[in-house]
Amino acid sequence: MLRRTSFCTLCTVLLPFVSFAAEPATMAFKTSEISVETPAPKRFVTKGTAIFDLKEEKSAFFKGIGYSPYLPNETPIYGAAPGNDVRYDEHIGLLKNMGVNYLHVFPMKMPENFFTALDTTDMVYGQDIWIWAYEEDFLAEPFLAKTLNDIKGVIDHTYAIGRPERLVLFSIGDELQAAGVMRTDSRHPEVREFIGKHVRVTNRTPTEVALARLIDGAIDYELNRYGQRHLYCHTSWTHIGPVAARPDLEVPKESILTPDLGDLVCLNVYTYARGVRTSPPGSVTGSSYQGYLEELAEQSEKPVLITQVGFSTSPFEPKAWVPGFGGHKVEDVVGHLEAIWKDVRTAKGKEKIAGISIFELHDEWWKSGEDPTDSTRHELEDPEEWFGLYEVGADHRLVPKGEIPATLRRLYTAEEK
Repeated sequence: MLRRTSFCTLCTVLLPFVSFAAEPATMAFKTSEISVETPAPKRFVTKGTAIFDLKEEKSAFFKGIGYSPYLPNETPIYGAAPGNDVRYDEHIGLLKNMGVNYLHVFPMKMPENFFTALDTTDMVYGQDIWIWAYEEDFLAEPFLAKTLNDIKGVIDHTYAIGRPERLVLFSIGDELQAAGVMRTDSRHPEVREFIGKHVRVTNRTPTEVALARLIDGAIDYELNRYGQRHLYCHTSWTHIGPVAARPDLEVPKESILTPDLGDLVCLNVYTYARGVRTSPPGSVTGSSYQGYLEELAEQSEKPVLITQVGFSTSPFEPKAWVPGFGGHKVEDVVGHLEAIWKDVRTAKGKEKIAGISIFELHDEWWKSGEDPTDSTRHELEDPEEWFGLYEVGADHRLVPKGEIPATLRRLYTAEEK
């Protein structure tokens, strides 16, 4: 038997993820199911539209930070991990002080010193597993085989060096590019379902089938090799769905990607992103950000984790046609954080939102990875290098950007008092 989640692609009120329309004659339902015979994780499980912590015996709400600890003169573009040094004592201390209880970790093989520092806290983490987002064809068998092998390597590292008892989830892939999605879907129009050992999907796009295959393979590997599993998701972004009744998306309706292929919905939701900035006002704050979250929550039958949202403090905004991508004044970010926190915590359907992860702890000089020397300079024209709550100062110590960290601490700890 399978736990069933269905999505109607025509009705706009009665069923979830309904805002992109199928042809009236088909009345196609998207389904995503995990077998009831598949063992549940040992600590964090899903119960309806919530994530439940079996250890703490309560529903979880993650107050997170995106964490990628690369410092100047370090880059992951050739696969190198961050250094295994004393930085983690400082970083973990700062995170703990802000009231963070969840780290969304981007490097796929974090070093031992990170986990040793993590052990001094009650924090848990999610492991992002990056896959090549620009692939020519996500359903190509060589790509799937190589990617699954890479995923297995990350799982092995988690059990050899990491802390599986603190791990919430594995996220398979992050922000697939629209061009690759459309190419894949156009090349394999007949591929609409997949029945694996643990995951079954029907009436899906070919790209969604590819992701379901990877998630199924990862679950099966973890269970067979280590006798347990964690939660699984794919992290998508609003440019390609799942809320589809928007004029500015990068894919046509037939290629909308709904990231419900594992245990929960993981989505990067930025205030300036496509699909968000064209959303109607929210019911409480009136912001388009809350409007997007409310429609997302209404459509979702699984817990929702906002895996990224943040504000780049680059000296200027390089793309006038993307207002908000860079150029934020440090003092203004304080208000932006307060606003999105209110959007999340007062949104209609907020009980379905399992947490939020602010991107990111500190600026990363290596981005956007144009060349191996990119990590040697902090480029003024690249907003990707300026999302940190902290900047990197002398001797690679982290320096707070004004009141930004203090603001997040106030927001994250207020509900505990």
